[in-house]
Formats: sequence, C-alpha cells, structure tokens
Amino acid sequence: MKIAFTGKGGVGKTTLAGLFIQALAKGEKEVLAVDCDPSINLGRALGLESARKITPIAEMEKLINERMGVSEGNKTFFKLNPKLDDIPDKFAVKSGNIKLIVMGAVEKGGSGCMCPENTFVKNLLSHLILKRGEHLVMDMVAGIEHLGRGTAESCDFVLIVVEPTLDAIGVAKKIRIFARDIGVKKIYAIGNKVRGAEDIEFIKKNIDDITLLDTIDFDECFLKKDKKDGTFEVSKKVNESIQRIKKILEEDTD
Repeated sequence: MKIAFTGKGGVGKTTLAGLFIQALAKGEKEVLAVDCDPSINLGRALGLESARKITPIAEMEKLINERMGVSEGNKTFFKLNPKLDDIPDKFAVKSGNIKLIVMGAVEKGGSGCMCPENTFVKNLLSHLILKRGEHLVMDMVAGIEHLGRGTAESCDFVLIVVEPTLDAIGVAKKIRIFARDIGVKKIYAIGNKVRGAEDIEFIKKNIDDITLLDTIDFDECFLKKDKKDGTFEVSKKVNESIQRIKKILEEDTD
C-alpha cells in the first residue's frame, strides 16, 4: 500500500501515521516510513532514538549537487532525472520491519521554484512511490503539494486527519480539492481526538462528501508522549481503531 497522511497542523497526523506504520510492520512486508513534514517528528512517533541524528535529504547539499550535476556557483542548469535507486537503503534508519527516510524541506527563498534541491526531493518521492515494492506511508506537511500528478495517481490512499473543529475540516476540504485535481481517487478522513458521539456527528455534518473512514478517541497518552522519549502506550480502544482502519484499507486496495 502507498498511503499519504495529511491534515492541518496539530491534528495528530504524525502520531496516527506512526501507529499505523507500527501496525503494518507486524506483517511480513517491510514498511518504508517517509517523513515529508518540516517538523521532522515521525521518527520520534515511531520511537526511533537514532532518528534525531538523521540529516534530512533536502539538506544534503553535496549529495544533491553531485546527483543533479550542479557545478560550483551555478544552479541554473541541472539534471531532471538524477540517480535515485540507492538513496532509500543508503540513508534510511532501520528498526525491525520499519525503514525511516527523512525528506525534510527546502528552506530557501524561492523553494517552490525549480531549484536543484526541490527537484531532487520531488523526484525521490516519485521514485519511492512508483518504483519500490514495500508498503509506503508518508507523513506529509499540511497538504500534498509534494506529490506531482503522475505520482499522486499511484497513491492508493490519501488519509486526511481531522479533529472536531471547523479549522481542521476547512483544511481537509482544501486538501480534498487538490488531491482530486492531481488524480488521487481514494481520499478518506479519519476523525481524531474524538470525545463522544457529539464530536463524531459534528465531523460528519461538516465534512461534506469526504468519506469518514473511522474515528480515534481522545487519549491522555497523546498528551503524555511529548513529555518523554521513545514509544508510548495507547489504549486498547485506540489500537482497535487503528486495526480497523488497516483492515478497511487492505480490503479496499485494488
């Protein structure tokens, strides 16, 4: 499965992506976890202590310049199809069935343009989705702008995490429009931080035609996790929700 988790900042998408990755990793296939969020917290959500020491791909200037054929002092001309096949295994951190690769963000003026760093990161993401055989779970920034049209069409699912607020649901609607525009067919919402039937009804009422896949109860462990390092335990009910989502997506994969 190729899955992108996205949503408004603070809704819990990184935490849910981490729990989902751990659930997938209990199977036979490896899971490639890709941190596309500039906050770079997916490794921590997975309990990978070594993730703190990872240099994001977007910051590896020497590597990018070499692969993109950039000459000293001139970034106007560069390759559009750099060598990428060795990058995931060379720079991923591995733990059991999980491999984590940190993409990072291009934090320079004009980062939205065709600069070597931005082009390299986008090409690498396309390679991971189109050319790799393992499960792929991406923790995206609040949107899916990293995905190009051809790449997005190869994603099995875009999962938009929402909490019961109009701001979170408003972001979800914008993501849905963009995802449809670039060819994503299966766009689902996951309700998070739900405290009861009233919250579920609020999400259903306001989310329009986005299918609500499931909901995750508010759990005190989500507050406690930021006060310590490593993994954290979630309630049985949260784990059951993650397992339900996993089963639904497995059955819905073409």
